[in-house]
Amino acid sequence: MFPGNWMKLNSECCVWTDKLLNLPDNYTIEFDIVPIERETGKGMYGWMMRLMQSRNATSWDAGTAPGKGGFCLTTYYYGKLSYNTWLYGECEKQNLSGFVEEQFQQKLNKKVHIAMWIQKSRIRVYQGQDKIVDLPRAFPAGCVQPDRLRFEYGAILISNVRIAVGAPDTRSKLITEGKLVTYGIYFDVNKDVVKAESFGTMKSIADVLKENPDVRVKIIGHTDSDGDNAKNLDLSQRRAKSVMNELVKVFGIDASRLETDGMGETKPVAPNDTPVNKALNRRVEFVKL
Repeated sequence: MFPGNWMKLNSECCVWTDKLLNLPDNYTIEFDIVPIERETGKGMYGWMMRLMQSRNATSWDAGTAPGKGGFCLTTYYYGKLSYNTWLYGECEKQNLSGFVEEQFQQKLNKKVHIAMWIQKSRIRVYQGQDKIVDLPRAFPAGCVQPDRLRFEYGAILISNVRIAVGAPDTRSKLITEGKLVTYGIYFDVNKDVVKAESFGTMKSIADVLKENPDVRVKIIGHTDSDGDNAKNLDLSQRRAKSVMNELVKVFGIDASRLETDGMGETKPVAPNDTPVNKALNRRVEFVKL
């Protein structure tokens, strides 16, 4: 029903990142989930996700408020979502909690994409293209430094987990410097369809364009040198057009503010001699007009 590789959780279990994460001040976490039927066959079970600072680097941190603090997103058995933070020491009194609007309830066997954007103390959570949580002071300075992601107490399928350095300061790069090079817009090999994992990058670019309504940009696609030159040129042009269409249709950007072009493999930023260097050449650029 759902292509690709999926990890299945069912009932009282927990899966977490084994090695502790070394996360910067600005990063994103994205994943796809599908709420599934519990093993007893009585509908949704719900699920929990925690972004937390662990106490035990090699084992389970137990309890309803484990580790040294963190952020939890919970889906109940009937699909409604809630969130909460738990903080210890001097920050304990700043614990936050609340419910997500009912219109964003999750449904049995329906895939949803979750994206989290963490900037120092601030956490934003998106479900699809909708922002469902925004906590400017989720992690006050000095309280919590998350180093572990875990999923627990649920019946779900999980896939496409991606943790990445956050989008650059697009206001500086695009508005001030006039150019933004991004590696956060993803396509399958030889395809021109923007993948769901690109949401965080696309959203940040769309936000800047909305905040600067007089700015026009050219979207330029680039490829590595694998394959035929003419086909790479065509692919880069189609990918740039696909990014434009996504900004217009999904994020509401006026098409008259956007132009597209493709350079294929003609403008490399690194030699096309290793997988890493080839990845550097596969990019999308935004140039202010």
